[in-house]
Amino acid sequence: MQSESKLLIETFLDSLWLEKNLSQNTLESYKNDLSKFRNFLEKNNKSVLKADHFLILSFLSFLLDKGFSSKTVSRNISSLKSFFKYLISVEHIKINPMLNIDAPKSGLFLPTTLTVEETQQILDAPNELRAIEMRDKAMLYTLYATGMRISELISLNMHNVDLTRGSVQVIGKGGKERLIPLTSDAINMIKKYLTEAREKLSKGKDHNNIFVSTHGKQISRHSFWHRIKAYLKKVDVNKEVHPHTLRHAFATHMLNNGADLRSVQLLLGHSDLATTQIYTHVAQAEVKNLHKKHHPRG
Repeated sequence: MQSESKLLIETFLDSLWLEKNLSQNTLESYKNDLSKFRNFLEKNNKSVLKADHFLILSFLSFLLDKGFSSKTVSRNISSLKSFFKYLISVEHIKINPMLNIDAPKSGLFLPTTLTVEETQQILDAPNELRAIEMRDKAMLYTLYATGMRISELISLNMHNVDLTRGSVQVIGKGGKERLIPLTSDAINMIKKYLTEAREKLSKGKDHNNIFVSTHGKQISRHSFWHRIKAYLKKVDVNKEVHPHTLRHAFATHMLNNGADLRSVQLLLGHSDLATTQIYTHVAQAEVKNLHKKHHPRG
């Protein structure tokens, strides 16, 4: 049985042959480029229809790690752009993950990450005097402490968090479980939220979810992302931030402070080390920038 990704790629190649009248060599180039992408997707248990911006960046960094030249990677970018443009045209996807992806001069494809100082600004943005913002602050501290996805965060139930032992049980993609330690700051913020704010928000309606909306229900991913964007406007962080930015910051800061790559892989819940590998580039680039900025002869 052929995979969904393989069928979509073959359909795209057929459309190129029928409509564009491309040479056999050009078609083979498309096929080779997209076959590499499909193999990467299948190795990481992903579907082409679920590919997002970060997964594309991970794939391009994976190619560079494998020794492919910048020229070859640039050609892969061109092939992927054509492919996803086709998927948009036939309404298989609504958002193009190739937007704003070009071959940078450095030859690396890095997601936006935050410095420790910028991260702290975002964590401190909510006003603890308001119940909803105390909840937001507890959620932000938990995100940064664990590196979990927002979808995993909003799905946390009471029994998933052990504040005595300082750990959280996360149910990730494919129902895979992982246990992640909590920082003392995150523990204190969660305790404060549970003691002082949760009951005001839940109004006795929800006894299961940890983080609840003002309607006493599980907060949605979209709603929480909207809250994060509001806090970004309050702080001096002039970077393109997206739902996974605190996850990126968690991984990068862990590596910068000496964490082992495989340990970070386990904490993030990545099925393949290649997906985690991109953070080593982010960490290395950050160290180089700090060195250049602060060394007297940088």
